[in-house]
Amino acid sequence: MMKFATLAAAIALAAPASAQMRPLEAEIAQHYDDSLEAMFLDFHQNPELSFRETRTAGIIAAQLRALGAEVTERVGQTGVVGVMRNGDGPTILVRADMDGLPVAEDSGLDYASTARQIDIDGVEKPVMHACGHDTHITSLIGTATMLARHPDKWAGTVVFIAQPAEERISGAPAMMKDGLYERFPKPDYAIAFHVTANDPVGQISVVPGLFASSSDSVDITIHGEGSHGASPHKGKDPIVIGAQIVMALQTLVSREISPLEPGVVTVGAFHSGFKHNIISDKAELQLTVRSNDNAVREKLLSGIRRIAENVGRANGLPEDKLPDVRVGFESTPVTMNDPALAARITERFRDHFGDDMLETEPDRDGMGAEDFAYFVAPNTDVPGLYIRVGGTPRDVWNAAQAGGPPIPAHHSPFFRVEPRESITLGTEAMTLMVLDLLAPTAREE
Repeated sequence: MMKFATLAAAIALAAPASAQMRPLEAEIAQHYDDSLEAMFLDFHQNPELSFRETRTAGIIAAQLRALGAEVTERVGQTGVVGVMRNGDGPTILVRADMDGLPVAEDSGLDYASTARQIDIDGVEKPVMHACGHDTHITSLIGTATMLARHPDKWAGTVVFIAQPAEERISGAPAMMKDGLYERFPKPDYAIAFHVTANDPVGQISVVPGLFASSSDSVDITIHGEGSHGASPHKGKDPIVIGAQIVMALQTLVSREISPLEPGVVTVGAFHSGFKHNIISDKAELQLTVRSNDNAVREKLLSGIRRIAENVGRANGLPEDKLPDVRVGFESTPVTMNDPALAARITERFRDHFGDDMLETEPDRDGMGAEDFAYFVAPNTDVPGLYIRVGGTPRDVWNAAQAGGPPIPAHHSPFFRVEPRESITLGTEAMTLMVLDLLAPTAREE
């Protein structure tokens, strides 16, 4: 652990917010100018795909070691775990995801990525930080730096996580399977933030309960019987069977799920055959399934299996050739924020940031998913809190709200957020949460 901060710095850190820059905000802003900006630009220009984040992981590991953390690499393939100890107290997990996306950047930024990388499927692809993970990992180092500078303001253990493969919603379960909660101090709380283009810079959002939807990638393989296209009666056409399955799946949400319960079953790919006059012997469907409730999730997944198998039976397929339904490794349950933890942090943020910066309404722009769910309740016994930090410049956001040009979405080649405001506010929020949860007075209560 680094040396104790000076008395003046400690007093400034604890000082209340003012009409001018908050003391903690000012310190983080200076750190951004001195170090974090260069780090962000490097991360943005050198993104890496899921489970291929070796360079990124190496930089994060080196930074955490320099701050006094005990660092372990290659957890869950390419993940990094940094344990910072500071006496007796609770344990907090601070998580940031670090992978980019197979997208060719067209943001117009002068520091846009031109990187290419061979993906885990063996195919070379363009790579872009099209979801803001470069801001998350930069902020992770910023948060670790603030805590290392001010050890007199907290007591306990912080476990910093640089997580791989969030974009494949596979990195968190990989780290858990690799013994994250057995090999390292198990957290009493787990926290994270996501920068969002849907909110303006300077806004921070804390919402109790649902934060992100479940997501499951489902593959259906239909085993038909090939024949000549002019003699369809001599085979079993998997395309026809597949089309029937696609249409029957539409009844799952519309007729089996309550209209008050959101759900999505999307068939994103349908592959079969090679020639006009040949009936193939196989068809493959690829689905994404979303819900906001784990019980609804299970109902959708079991319904997909029931529909696929029984459509096969209705078409005369034998029992040993019914469609295969497989839930892929890219799956995650819903991400839930602990209500008590959310209420506690909301009040802390309100005191620190003021009401104008705080948002408590959920983002209902879609059904995005997060594998942070694997770290927290109800999938473990660890209370979790995932917050949002605005990333779109205020003038751009105001223009979009007034009917002007739409803001580029996450995962778009045009995606862009304002890094300075996103990183500094994200760092301030995460630091504040750790200081609150590990404050000596909180431990004594």
